[in-house]
Amino acid sequence: MSATGWSGLVPQPRDVQEGQGPPFVWGSRTALVAEPGARGVARWLRGLSVLPFHEGEERPDNTLELRLDTRLRTALGAESYRLDVTAERAVLTGGDAAGLFRGAQTLRQALPPDAFRRAGTTREWRVPPCRIEDAPCFAWRGMMLDVARHFMPKDGVLRVLDLLAAHKLNVFHFHLTDDQGWRMEIHRYPRLTGVGAWRPRSRVGHRASPLWDERPHGGYYTQDDLREIVAYAAERHITVVPEIELPGHSQAAIAAYPELGTTDAVDTSALGVWTDWGVSPHLLAPTDDVLRFYEHVLEEVLDVFPSPYIHIGGDETPKEQWRASAVAQARIASLGLRDEDALQSWMVRHFDRWLAERGRRMTGWDEILEGGTLEGPGLTPGAVVSSWRGKDGGIAAAEAGHDVVMCPEHELYLDRRQAPGDAEPTPLGYVASLADVYGFEPVPAQLVRHGRAERVLGIQANMWTECAENAQRVDYQVFPRLAAVAEVAWSGPGKPYAPFAERLERAHLPRLDALGVAYRPLDGPRPWQQRPGIPGRPLE
Repeated sequence: MSATGWSGLVPQPRDVQEGQGPPFVWGSRTALVAEPGARGVARWLRGLSVLPFHEGEERPDNTLELRLDTRLRTALGAESYRLDVTAERAVLTGGDAAGLFRGAQTLRQALPPDAFRRAGTTREWRVPPCRIEDAPCFAWRGMMLDVARHFMPKDGVLRVLDLLAAHKLNVFHFHLTDDQGWRMEIHRYPRLTGVGAWRPRSRVGHRASPLWDERPHGGYYTQDDLREIVAYAAERHITVVPEIELPGHSQAAIAAYPELGTTDAVDTSALGVWTDWGVSPHLLAPTDDVLRFYEHVLEEVLDVFPSPYIHIGGDETPKEQWRASAVAQARIASLGLRDEDALQSWMVRHFDRWLAERGRRMTGWDEILEGGTLEGPGLTPGAVVSSWRGKDGGIAAAEAGHDVVMCPEHELYLDRRQAPGDAEPTPLGYVASLADVYGFEPVPAQLVRHGRAERVLGIQANMWTECAENAQRVDYQVFPRLAAVAEVAWSGPGKPYAPFAERLERAHLPRLDALGVAYRPLDGPRPWQQRPGIPGRPLE
């Protein structure tokens, strides 16, 4: 069977030179030869059962060779690779181990879509000659998955990691806690999952919908599950960034331990895990006991997740309960703070410093910039801002000397509707089409003018799951838009949309078919992907 060649790669490499002459024949006589530092990628390739390799002692007359060469990293940067294919051999050289793995994804895409199946009958592939040199545009190429609103079992998360790897994405932002569920086992506080991981019912559709699913919903990951997820991601050179929300989006935690809430302003003793969507009014109390509780939680988080980045949320915190709380007001007075916004800033910065003292970098939504100055005892220099309310938060953070991940809601929130009209299932927000995503410019011109462009670490797509209750719905919302995110993040922005759309439809959607991804077709949803009668918002 012939290969698809080099014209259908997604994301598009930096430099592709197609060669002349006969192809490299990859079959049962092909030997896989790996240098010691390349054996992780060799193990991954051998794990793809559809790809044949020679198993004997003698070396046949064609080889797939995996090498590392730090000079390539010096020349092209981190995660760089070079691929040379001739009739006799294919040589994949990585500037580092991650680059070697990214190059293996490119090589796999040169094969027909059947190479993306878990098993198959084809035992021979033909790879056209070429020379490719490639490296990513951005260091942070991510996707956030919300498993708090709708839980995704561990095997589903591992599948998501494989899909990220296939698109050369390297950050998995794991949204583990929210008002609607707590998903990480914490040994010291077992009620966080014993109570906080389960809710009695769930709204169907947007929060304005009158429909309810009366089945209980929930689930959580044991720490062994999470260590497996982290290890699986590491084999694919993906960093897992955990998110533990505070001081808002904390109703599930307060339901488990009512003393965490603002108990002098509201009775939390009968509070349950939230069954609705939106922003809960229940905030963590700004007390020393609550700070210690979350320090204990984060100690276990740090033990499980080696990521240099730990996300603490920090967004969407209605202050009514703090305004009514004598305890909160006393804390404001004792600290000499201006108001409740400054109190939130004080709590965020406590954990920023706490994490920095342990060699980690706090990451938070762009609200972490609010409530105080950025000088003096403000955010530590290592704090990273996830700019979701447009680009302004990212600009402010970069101007103040902080690194930024761009993930603005109107372009990169994949729970949003993909086209106008009422055909989209549970149409949320305003349209973020495939073309809109592909046209996203991560670095604002203002930062370029001010010499702050390097503060933009990269981009991230966010998948919230209020209206995506299973893997099929997540697939539909995420793909193929995640392929556009991947190309902007890896290849850089500013390229014409039409050639990308042509490559996508001709070459990449068949790969997603082979992978079993229930993506949205370019011309609209299939009949069984629609959800008539389940309202979204806005209604127009």
